[in-house]
Amino acid sequence: MFRWGVLSTAKIGREQLLPAIVDSENGVLSAIASRDLSKAKALGERFGARHAFGSYEELLASQEVDGVYIPLPTSQHVEWTAKAIEAGKHVLVEKPLALDAKDIPPLIKLRDQKKVLVCEAFMVTYHPQWIKVRDLIASGAIGRLRHVQGAFSYYNVDPNNMRNKLDLGGGALPDIGVYPTVSTRFSTGKEPIRVQATIERDKTFGTDIYSSIRADFGDFELSFYLSTQMAARQVMVFHGEKGFIEVFGPFNAGLYEHHRIELHNQNHTEAQVFRFPGTQQYRLECEAFVRAAQGGKDRVFTLEESVLNQKVIDAIFRAGEKDGWEPV
Repeated sequence: MFRWGVLSTAKIGREQLLPAIVDSENGVLSAIASRDLSKAKALGERFGARHAFGSYEELLASQEVDGVYIPLPTSQHVEWTAKAIEAGKHVLVEKPLALDAKDIPPLIKLRDQKKVLVCEAFMVTYHPQWIKVRDLIASGAIGRLRHVQGAFSYYNVDPNNMRNKLDLGGGALPDIGVYPTVSTRFSTGKEPIRVQATIERDKTFGTDIYSSIRADFGDFELSFYLSTQMAARQVMVFHGEKGFIEVFGPFNAGLYEHHRIELHNQNHTEAQVFRFPGTQQYRLECEAFVRAAQGGKDRVFTLEESVLNQKVIDAIFRAGEKDGWEPV
């Protein structure tokens, strides 16, 4: 069994990844580290971890850990991913991996030197609903794709939340802007050429709290909006000449909506519904990661893909500072 270590007791780990690891078929939770040892021990007892450490360095030095999951604040992802690779651990790091695409190639070089697996945790790319979207588009089910429309929003004005702290990598684009971009890229196999954006920042936090984005993929266009201070909503629609695909609860299926997609025909007279009840995308992510780390052929989200996705986010930030198109 693959022995997992987790750096920090962050909420996403507690609520999503730790349960996924415990429920997985090929992994076991071996260790949890926190700068507060009592927190590590308490969470370890809750999830059955065999070891608890009062520092991240201790966990990385442990011979009882094969790979680590890193849900630290965004601004610390690159630093601790590098340290974990240096320690010879496989790494699943929470998105976004970086705040600038240029910070990722050094990790690729280090990964290759140490011969470990390093992946950004885009759980959506393991969900069968997104694999189905990709397959439907590739099969011509909606004909020529012309437009992708998306939205992701929630309301959070807690000044103590890392999503509202600029120095920790907070903001809508780093936190949720990565999802419409990655899901469109994953589903189509295409990369955007240029982007336009309007970005609004919170006067107190300094973080981006609203963005309206247009991305030119050459053959089709993606338009989406984001906000950390609007009512919660998630939607993704792929509109072609012969029909369209609507993805319900596209990023947090089960929380925002049921696990399903709908394929509508050209005249809007027929619809096929594809349901994926009970899917645990975090568990699928963990199991695929472990198989790949152990030499399997599972498709995982590579660091090379992380560079491409982050380049889009970087370009959106640049576009928000100007009028007109910004090349990716």
